Amino acid sequence: MSSESEEKLKTAQQEEYHNLVNRIKPKPPVLKNCLWAFVVGGLICVIGQLILNYLISMGINKVDAGSLTAIIMIFMGALFTGIGVYDDLGQKAGAGSIVPITGFANAIVASAMEFKREGYIFGVGARIFSIAGPTLVFGFVASVLIGLIKLAFR
Repeated sequence: MSSESEEKLKTAQQEEYHNLVNRIKPKPPVLKNCLWAFVVGGLICVIGQLILNYLISMGINKVDAGSLTAIIMIFMGALFTGIGVYDDLGQKAGAGSIVPITGFANAIVASAMEFKREGYIFGVGARIFSIAGPTLVFGFVASVLIGLIKLAFR
């Protein structure tokens, strides 16, 4: 058998295999996943709003209440990641659990927990932003671009 015919046979077998896999694999429930993401993300935001409203009702001004709310939400995201609850939530809710402030706290704490066994300096210290680092970079770039666009259209 020639090398060319062996390649054609191999390609045909691979194509047949991929077709079989595509027929057999289960289709993801997209609507259900979207609904869960919407509900969980919305509930996280509702919790944040309830905390903000409570702090304002306690007589704290809006700016300080907003800062305290952010601190509380970050703490809750980190705590729930540390005890393993946020991972379960992420499995069920998908993108809905990546609401910016709690999702960022989750990314930082998950990295720290993953690399803790390598030590606090070369593990946690060196790799804590391995997941969240790109988020910071793209966030900074986006904020600069938005600032420049706003400045240009003043």
